[in-house]
Amino acid sequence: MDLPPGIAYFLNQLSLLLLPLGSHFSLTSLASALVIAVAFVAYRRWRRHRRIRLRTIARALFPRRILLSPSNFADLGYLFFHVFLAGLLFGWATLSFQFLTNGIMGALTAAFGPVAPTALPAFVARSVVTVMLFLAYELGYWLNHYLSHRVPFLWEFHRVHHTATVLTPVTNFRVHPVYTFVFVSILAIATAIANGIGNYMFGETAYQYALSDTNIILVIFIHAYVHLQHTQLWIPFSGALGRVFMSPAHHQVHHSTDPAHFNKNMGSCLALWDWMFGTLYVPGKAPERLSFGVEPDNAAVHTLTGAYVEPVLRAAALVRGALQRQTPQVPSLGDAPKA
Repeated sequence: MDLPPGIAYFLNQLSLLLLPLGSHFSLTSLASALVIAVAFVAYRRWRRHRRIRLRTIARALFPRRILLSPSNFADLGYLFFHVFLAGLLFGWATLSFQFLTNGIMGALTAAFGPVAPTALPAFVARSVVTVMLFLAYELGYWLNHYLSHRVPFLWEFHRVHHTATVLTPVTNFRVHPVYTFVFVSILAIATAIANGIGNYMFGETAYQYALSDTNIILVIFIHAYVHLQHTQLWIPFSGALGRVFMSPAHHQVHHSTDPAHFNKNMGSCLALWDWMFGTLYVPGKAPERLSFGVEPDNAAVHTLTGAYVEPVLRAAALVRGALQRQTPQVPSLGDAPKA
C-alpha cells in the first residue's frame, strides 16, 4: 500500500522512535519504566499498610496537575519538533564518529607503530570496547552538561531544558537545537577517542555490543531507570550506590531551584564522574521538597518564541557584549589634546 509521502515520513519517524530496542524512547523501555514505577508505588503503600488499588497507583503516577500543566504540553511540542521536524529543518553535519576514530588510530600508529592483532577471543575485545565506549559516553555527557552550566553562552541554550516546571519522560526532548548540536559533537569526540584507543590496543577493529546501534550497557540503563529521572517519583540511591549510579532522585535534585542543588549531578546513568570531579549531591532516603523551572511564572518559556528564538537572542547579546569589552577604545577627534 502506497502512502502519501508526508504520512509515510511521519510513520517512519514514529517507528524509529518507538520500535527499536536501542531507541532512547522505545516502547520496551517505557513499559519497563512503567512496571518499575508501579512496583515502587505499590511497595511504598504496602510498607505504610495502605491498600493497593490500581486507581490509586494511576493517580500517583499520572497526577492531573502534571498532565494538564503548560510545561507538559510544551514538552509534547518539543517531542513533535525533534522527532518529525528537526531532521528536515536542520541539515548541518555533526562530527563523524568513524572519521574521528580513524584519525585517532592513525595518530597512535604514527606515534607508537602498528600493533599486532590480539590473540584474545573476540568476545573479550568486544566486551572491553563496549565498556570503554559506555564510560566515554558518560564522560562526554558529563563534560557537555558541565560546560552547559558553566559557560554563559552555552547555558542560554541549555536553560531551555531547565524551564520545565514539571518532569515527565517527555521532558528529555525539551532541548534547543544548538544544545543538541554541541552535545552530539562532544559525544562524538569522547566516544571516538575511546574507540580509537580500544581498536589500536587490540590491533584490529573490535565492535561494541549494541542494540540498534546503541551501546548495550546504555540500553540496559535506559530500561532500568533513565526514564524515571524525569518524574516526580523519589527513588534515591544513597551511600556507595549513590556515588556510582545516577538515581531518579539525583536528577530531580539537578532540576531543583534550590541554590544548594545548582550545578550538581551532571551525569546520565552514572554518578561516577560527578563524584570524581566534585559535582555530586547524593540524595537522602527521605524525599526533599523540590520545585522546578527557571522563571516558573513566565508562561513565555513554554512558547515557540521562548523556546527557540529568545535563547539565540540572549546568546547573541552575550557575544556582542564580550566583543565590545574587548574592542580597544580609539580616541575621537574631540578627545585629542589641544595645542
